[in-house]
Amino acid sequence: MTQPATRRTVLATGAAALAAGCVGCGGDNGSGSSGGTKLTAVSDIPEGGGKVFRDQKVVVTQPAKGEFRAFSAICTHEGCTVDQVADGTIDCPCHGSRFHIADGSVAHGPATRPLPKKSIKVEGNSILLT
Repeated sequence: MTQPATRRTVLATGAAALAAGCVGCGGDNGSGSSGGTKLTAVSDIPEGGGKVFRDQKVVVTQPAKGEFRAFSAICTHEGCTVDQVADGTIDCPCHGSRFHIADGSVAHGPATRPLPKKSIKVEGNSILLT
C-alpha cells in the first residue's frame, strides 16, 4: 500500500527536481562566454550611431569612440519598437519620438520618459547583453 505524500516529501522532491533541472544554469549560454549573450561585434556599432536588435528588444549605441551604451528598444510613449539610430538619436517610427544615443533621454516627444538602460559589457571584440 502506498503512503500518502507528506508536505515535507513534496517539498524535498520538488527541490531536488529543480536542482536537477538547473544543471548548467548560469554557465555558458551559447555565447562562448560565461558573461552574457553575444549581441554583435564592436565593429558593427558605428561611432555616433547604433544598432537595434529587435529579437532582444535592445538598442546598442556608441556615442563616442569605444563608449558603448544599451537601452530598451521599446518606446516609452506607447510601446512600439524603435527602428533606427540616426543623427545622434534612437528613433521610434510610430509617433516620432526620438531619444539621445548617449543616455536614452527624450530628444523629441511625444514620449516623456527616457528609454530604460540595459546592461551590456564589451568582452574582446564582442558586445554581450548581461
